[in-house]
Amino acid sequence: MRRKTNARIRLRTILLIVNLMVFLLPLAGIMFFRVYENALVQQTENELISQAAVISAMYKAQILEKGASSQPHGIPADAQSMVSIDTYYTPIPPKLDLSKADILPSRGDGKEGIIASSLSREVGELLTPVILDAQKITLSGIKILDYNGVVVSGRNEVGTDFSDLFEVRQALAGYYSSVIRERISDSPPPALASISRGTGIRVFIAMPILHEGNVWGVVYLSRTPQNILKHMYAEKGKFIFVGFALICITMLIALFTSFMISRPIKRLIERTERFSKGDKDALRSSSGADVEEIALLSDSFERMALSLNNRAEYIRDFAMHVSHEFKTPITAIQGSAELLLDHLNDMEEEKKRKFLNNIISDSNRLKRLVRRLLELARADNIIVSNEVCDSAMVFEGIRRKYQGHEGFDVVLLCNETANVCMSEENLETILINFCDNAYQNNATVLEVDAHIQDDALNVVLKDNGQGISEANASKIFNPFFTTRRQEGGTGIGLGIISSILDAHDGTVTLLQNKDNACGACFRVVLPISS
Repeated sequence: MRRKTNARIRLRTILLIVNLMVFLLPLAGIMFFRVYENALVQQTENELISQAAVISAMYKAQILEKGASSQPHGIPADAQSMVSIDTYYTPIPPKLDLSKADILPSRGDGKEGIIASSLSREVGELLTPVILDAQKITLSGIKILDYNGVVVSGRNEVGTDFSDLFEVRQALAGYYSSVIRERISDSPPPALASISRGTGIRVFIAMPILHEGNVWGVVYLSRTPQNILKHMYAEKGKFIFVGFALICITMLIALFTSFMISRPIKRLIERTERFSKGDKDALRSSSGADVEEIALLSDSFERMALSLNNRAEYIRDFAMHVSHEFKTPITAIQGSAELLLDHLNDMEEEKKRKFLNNIISDSNRLKRLVRRLLELARADNIIVSNEVCDSAMVFEGIRRKYQGHEGFDVVLLCNETANVCMSEENLETILINFCDNAYQNNATVLEVDAHIQDDALNVVLKDNGQGISEANASKIFNPFFTTRRQEGGTGIGLGIISSILDAHDGTVTLLQNKDNACGACFRVVLPISS
């Protein structure tokens, strides 16, 4: 019977967890790489927004100072662009997402455009020294465009028209715009650049210079975001820590697998080796496995080892009993044969016949022992089939078989019968052995009563023979135990009955009576067919 086990984790669950963790670790590394790379791009955009806000405020202040309020200046902004602007704060959050944004072609050169307004050119020239000085620190490309998209301030390209660029068109309509464009570099790409989208790109932003619903110009800035590979090298201490953490996680996975799988398997191997060396205590050692499959394997090993041990003890005891049973008649035969050989000419005829009769008697006993041993061997190694037989028909067949048999009868008192899970031959063998035992114990009647109880057929067999003493009651199921050896008893009959019933999940029990005059009484429980 399979013993109850506590809730345990399955082996396939452990393997699933380990494989998922092994699968997720590189994915987590890639995701971390992507998120960090995107953070660098957004950091660059945020810095450009801050710079553009300052330059926009400077430009607007200069325009107002030069007298823009006294003359028309700029172009109207799109009405929708003014919706999100409140009375005081107008924050602009970074909008670029490297994982989703399209990388546009490089900016290229602008075109020859119209001449910018004199006011825009004057303010642009005024701010150019400031812009050039700021570029030395910010490393940004800074240009100021007038409301027609013409460059009025910057290190170069003054007078060039960039109004055809997407981000500039958006800014001229009053919208903040940011894009990512390809960057053409004279130096070769760094190692491992293929795993990063952040190499070979440049961030461009175009911030409109707004005043009372009009666009006075555009602050156009660009900058290459910090290369993540270079940044990783600069922050190598942090990344070494992350790598060390990943190694620790991998080691924990290995330790978890070893603890849950390898350790109980090694313990089971140790138990197997101990048992193979004769240590029977290994059967009683707990495996301590928390994995269901390994626990089941340990239980199977325990049952198998216990079965082998019981079989080995049975064979050892059986061999001892067989050798003892064979030794007595063989010794008697040998003794009689030697006496006949030594005194063949001078021995009386009557003694010769006596010794020859002894030889014949002991030879017949040996034949009976061999025949019964073969029956016991077949019973011990019986192959259980799905055969079903009608117990009533078998009972009736046994009754007719022993009817008028030298003063011995079988009486049926069956209240109930049923189809039992056993072949007709095996049920007959059980009943015949009970009949033979009763007959050998001088019984004249064997009563057979049967009734159904707990989904089994309970058969009570009672004879009126000599009965079984209390001293012998505990020995009758031992192989070769008999009190009728002189009358030809072998002590194997009950062993055959037990073996057949064990193979069919049945039982046999002695119902001992204090009054031995009542004879022997047994209860046999047979599984019935549903």
